[in-house]
Amino acid sequence: MGLFDFVKGIGKKNQAKVEQTTTPASTEPTAQEVANQLLAHVQSLGLPIDGLVVNYNSTTDLATIQGKVKSQADKEKIILAVGNIDHVAKVDDQMTVETPEPESKFYTVKAGDNLSKISKEYYGDPNHYNKIFEANKPLLKDADDIYPGQVLRIPQYF
Repeated sequence: MGLFDFVKGIGKKNQAKVEQTTTPASTEPTAQEVANQLLAHVQSLGLPIDGLVVNYNSTTDLATIQGKVKSQADKEKIILAVGNIDHVAKVDDQMTVETPEPESKFYTVKAGDNLSKISKEYYGDPNHYNKIFEANKPLLKDADDIYPGQVLRIPQYF
């Protein structure tokens, strides 16, 4: 459990379709709409979590996630799925893990980065980029689809 920082406004626009209740003149969704969109986004990824609850505070841009997951990897992917959305600046992880495992490192992508470059930095070999790609599925659909400001999981390499 903990608090994770993200870069607000850098993340992808949330594509989850949730009924919007803001007035037509309003451009910003309400906190409840953002929370509903984040919840729908996590659910759309098919990541296994029991009792998923997502709250969002629009004053602090803080998303709070609760629920129970089976693995550390699933927990980290859910944190990244929520944190890499444009309205979110911080994620408060209140999830529990059935089987605790070592935590992955998180890496914020910089301009000019690619998975091979990140792999060389963390593993000493650019050819292990696929380990990073696989560790970030289903958040990443393509190994070349990363952007500056995005946060990725970097699992331990054995």
